[in-house]
Formats: sequence, C-alpha cells, structure tokens
Amino acid sequence: MLVDLLWVVLGLALLTAGGEGLIRGALALATRFGATPLLVGVVVLGFGTSAPELLVSVDAVLTRRPDIALGNVFGSNLGNILLILGASAVIAPLAVAPGTLLRDGAVMLGLTVVVVLMTFGGSLTRLDGALLLSCLAGYLTWIVVQEGVESGESGTLEDIRLPLMGLSASFAWTLGGLLLLLLGARLLVNGAVSIAENLGVSEAVIGLTLVAIGTSLPELTVSLLAALRKQVDLAVGNILGSNIFNLAGVLGVSALIGPLPIAERMLTVDRWAVLAATLVLMMFLVTRLRLSRIEGGVLLAVYAGYLWFSFTRIG
Repeated sequence: MLVDLLWVVLGLALLTAGGEGLIRGALALATRFGATPLLVGVVVLGFGTSAPELLVSVDAVLTRRPDIALGNVFGSNLGNILLILGASAVIAPLAVAPGTLLRDGAVMLGLTVVVVLMTFGGSLTRLDGALLLSCLAGYLTWIVVQEGVESGESGTLEDIRLPLMGLSASFAWTLGGLLLLLLGARLLVNGAVSIAENLGVSEAVIGLTLVAIGTSLPELTVSLLAALRKQVDLAVGNILGSNIFNLAGVLGVSALIGPLPIAERMLTVDRWAVLAATLVLMMFLVTRLRLSRIEGGVLLAVYAGYLWFSFTRIG
C-alpha cells in the first residue's frame, strides 16, 4: 500500500510539473503569436490544464481501465465546478462577462446534456467519440472566428506574470511538460488501481475522486491564482474551457480509441451529479453574472457531501 501511495504522489507531482511546463510554454507561444486574453483563458489554459485528464484517461483506456477513464472526466468536471470555482469564489466573488456565459457556458451545458444522453446506451462508442470531437472542432472554429473580429477584451496576458522566453524555450517547455504528463499519468493510474484493489474500493470511485482531483491540480492552481489577483474572468474562463475540453476532447479521444462501458454507479449517480452541478453553476452565474462567496461556500459544501457519499454509501 505504501509503495502504491508513493507512486500516486510521484505521479501527481509529475502531472503538476508537466502541467505547469505545458501551460508556461503554451502561454509563451500564445503571447508571441498575439493571442487575446479571452482566447488564452478558454483555449490555451482550458486545453493546457486539461492535458493531465487527457493523458490519464487515454492511458486508462489503453490499459483497459474504462472506469478510471470515465471517472476521471466526470470527477474532474465535478471538482472544477464544486471545488475549484467554489474555493475561488470564497476568495473573491467571480464575475463573468455576458459573452463568455452565452458562448462558453452554453457550450459546456450543451455538451453535458449530450454526454448524458449518449450514456443511456450503457457505453460510449467510437461514433460517440467522433461526434464529441466534431463538436470540439466546431467550438474551436467558432472561437477563432469570433476572436478574429472582436478585440479589447478585459485583462492582459501580462496579468499571468510569466517570464518572457524565446521561441525555442517555449517549445522546450511545452514538449517537456507533455513528457512529464505522460510519465505522471502512467504512475498515477497504476498506483490508483492498486490502491482501489487493496482497499476494496471500485476503480470508478477512485477515478471520480483521487484521480480526478489529482488531474485537476493545474485548474486549481490557475483559478486560485486568478482569484487572488482579482483576474476573475480568467478564473471562470479557465474552468468553462477545461470542462468543455474534458467532455468533448478527453471523452472524445478516449471513446475513439475504444468503446467505453459505463459503470452502474456512474449511470445512476455521477452523470446526474455532473449535470446537476452544471445547471446549478449556470443558474448562479445567470442571475447576477457573478458567483458570490456564499454561492462558492454552497458549492464547496455540496462537494464535501459528494465525497462523503461516494466513499460511505456506494462504490
């Protein structure tokens, strides 16, 4: 058991370092090529911080651990909304621009509904994966076109306070980060599966909690730093973008590699929990275009209840 815990800790450390490297490199490249702050928040950070989820889920699929792959995505989206946005809002109330909510919030909600509908078949097929990836391609095209005609979004890339680096260094950070993510993903999955076996806990629960929280560390770091620096648009955009990439990109790629059977507890509990959390978040944001400290506290309390329920009631 101790060795398995060490593998998990080492895997999380490598995922954290790899995510940091990938984000730094990607942000430097985005700065060099003149990306706008909104594009960085939704695409570069959203995709970059979802890289651990992608690598972990793909590795789980390749090693025939579908519960880890699916639990990682469902659990990450739950953690992003309930834990990360909840904690960020407690630090500083999070405002959201109407355009961001109408576009990215609506896409996140729509994709959540689509995935819930897809799961009624009891598994995600390669066709489902192709459809999700097509949705992601359409979303990215929409952003690029929209960003091409809009400018002057609030915030600057300098707000992230990353050191300037040359093109070669930017690529080195990006590629190095990806390599660390690959190694960290393998160690985390292997360690988590062994822990599940030793504790008699299902791989679904481990994927939904331990693995999901671990792979969400980059989102947690980015959003908490953004909240502390009062860059609230970046905090919300990071989570909306990450959840979109998790649903369309991570699930899409994972299902395309091979059909993913869905565990019973995910069908009865977790898919509905993700949908409910998304609806509650949208309700909070739509009312006053902000997430208050009280609402953030509610989200944190709900997440604590979800974790308790997962480990004590069902497995």
